[in-house]
Amino acid sequence: MLLWGLVAKQVRRYQAYRRTIAELSQLDDRTLADINVARGEITSVARRAAAAA
Repeated sequence: MLLWGLVAKQVRRYQAYRRTIAELSQLDDRTLADINVARGEITSVARRAAAAA
């Protein structure tokens, strides 16, 4: 049972990572600048979001 819990947690983290990338990628550069995120930082922001999930 513990293994399934770990797998489920990793799946949730991956989903949060992909969702964050998708949402941030849709924003224009001006909106990204408003939230202090450069386009090149999207993947690192997504990793941090996934780690917090």
